[in-house]
Amino acid sequence: MNRRGSASLAVEASVPQRWEQRAHDYVYVKNRMINDLMKSSCLDSALQVFEEMPHRDCVTYNLVISGYAHNGQPRKAFSTLKEMVGKGIRENSWTFSSVVGVCGDARFHLEGLQVHCRAVFLGFISNMFVGSAVTDFYMQIRYPDVALQLFDEMAERDLGTWNLVLRGFCEMGYSQELLHFFSEMRLAGIEANALTFCYVIRGCGGGLFLDQGKQLHCYVVKLSWGLSNLFVANALVDFYSSCGDLCGANRAIELIPAEEVISWNSIIAAYAEKGFSVEALDFFAKMQLWDKKPSIRSFVCFLNQSSDSQNLQLGQLIHCFVLKLGLDRASVHVQSALIDMYGKCGEIECSVTMFEDIPERTIECCNSLMTSLLHCGIIEDVFEMFGLMAGEGIGLDNVSFSTTLKALSLSASASQSSCGLVHCSVVKSGFELNTVVACSLVDAYSRVGLVNLSRRVFNKIAEPNLICFTSMIGGYAHNGMGKEGLEMLHLMYQSGIAPDDVTFLSVLTGCSHSGLVKEGLMLFQLMKTRHGISPDRRHYSCVVDLLGRAGLLEEAEKLIKLAPVKGDPLMWTSILRSCRVWRNIEVGRRAVDALMEFKPDDPTAYLQASGFYHEIGDFVSSAKIRKIKAIMDIKREFGYSSIEINT
Repeated sequence: MNRRGSASLAVEASVPQRWEQRAHDYVYVKNRMINDLMKSSCLDSALQVFEEMPHRDCVTYNLVISGYAHNGQPRKAFSTLKEMVGKGIRENSWTFSSVVGVCGDARFHLEGLQVHCRAVFLGFISNMFVGSAVTDFYMQIRYPDVALQLFDEMAERDLGTWNLVLRGFCEMGYSQELLHFFSEMRLAGIEANALTFCYVIRGCGGGLFLDQGKQLHCYVVKLSWGLSNLFVANALVDFYSSCGDLCGANRAIELIPAEEVISWNSIIAAYAEKGFSVEALDFFAKMQLWDKKPSIRSFVCFLNQSSDSQNLQLGQLIHCFVLKLGLDRASVHVQSALIDMYGKCGEIECSVTMFEDIPERTIECCNSLMTSLLHCGIIEDVFEMFGLMAGEGIGLDNVSFSTTLKALSLSASASQSSCGLVHCSVVKSGFELNTVVACSLVDAYSRVGLVNLSRRVFNKIAEPNLICFTSMIGGYAHNGMGKEGLEMLHLMYQSGIAPDDVTFLSVLTGCSHSGLVKEGLMLFQLMKTRHGISPDRRHYSCVVDLLGRAGLLEEAEKLIKLAPVKGDPLMWTSILRSCRVWRNIEVGRRAVDALMEFKPDDPTAYLQASGFYHEIGDFVSSAKIRKIKAIMDIKREFGYSSIEINT
């Protein structure tokens, strides 16, 4: 071959190389252009450049996938990945990191598993960035065991990987596991950064681990993170606020410049939840002074505090702020809290008006109106709301059912059929095993005398708690079945559940109605000696009634003198009623004198006294009392009962 032929072949061989180099340079330039447009948030322009490119490489596709992911378009990110693989372009570590990042969304869990398999197949799972992304994915979908297994199998881990796991535990509310993992991190010699402390401190707040959080605070101060990093400082405010340590929250917030406080809403909520409305409003004013926007949480806490304290003025003030910001129509939580606030403050008309003005009837708002109606004693309207929620397809939850059943237990017209109707709806809706609903069913059935059905509902509860046992004991007490109540208390002891003051009150009531004097007095003593519960006015009143029904009136009179509240009219009324039954004139006269002393303006007390003197034949004293109180226009309200006849 001559020299000319050799040169010709060399030229021909270099042509593809030059074209390949030009194509590579072209793609590189276009990739830079796409990257710059993405950084400028010009996704559409970047996509236009992408579509016009005749040649693309892995970097090109990675940029577009990342752009879709950051702009909340995960489906398009997956379709771009599919196109990339279809064209034979192999993924790299950046590809997997970008795609896995959007798989935490509940709609794309399956895709996340597929990407994980693909990364394992191509050998990328050992890459630290891919392994970290997949570990984070499993933490997001609440599979911490799988995430920790992947974490342990990683050959290389940096601080960012440890922080991903800490963040996962924090978001899941696994505070104990978070602290344990943080201890492992320190033992591994990994230096924590500000982000690490933010996750761990917030985790302590979520778990109400005040002591552990204080130790972390000391550690943070030692490393100077609390003073130099605003996010750590604000995390400390959140932590102390969540734990209800207002002094600690105050000290933490004082270290932050007012204009840099991120946790205004946390400390406002803490003060409002503790009932310190004035202090909460003071922080609220400071927050607005620095042009910080109050959160929905702050308004809801204010409104809840107004409901609990029945402070209508505070509630109306917060309502004005809510209207100003337009949250009365934008937030279901605020709407629900407003309805509840007006109802609990006795302004049921305003509560109904709020409900009628909401743009969409939600289950939260309906429940708030139901509880408000129940609070105001408008029982029949509670049933109407229940029917409306079921009829209009709004839905029913545990609050809806428990409120309706509570209304049934208070209604004079409640019957087996009405309780059974709600019970059927409970079963149909899948709430039969809900503890709150089950306890409400126990109460409702026992109120209409169907204790056997109450016990059936109780027996179906997988793990009955204190409230369940107390409800069942209360049902037995209401129906005069004191012996069965004592048996239930024994079963409660066997289950390892300690009774509280309400439980003892229910048992004592059952003993009183069943004449179990010895058992009742023994329980009354055990309250303080074994369980450390000091009897209050209710317990004393119950035991006084127990002794009075048994004719032990002198003992009952002595017990009144030992009660924490001296001169309780209810106890003297109970003794006077028993004196009329047992015709004990001496104790009865002293009971009359006590009633006249402690209830001088109560017409009912005078009517009872007059009736007692009339029954013992002291007509002069009876007439004298009637004459003294004649001007009070004494009226008696007659009760009524109803029975249901099975035909």
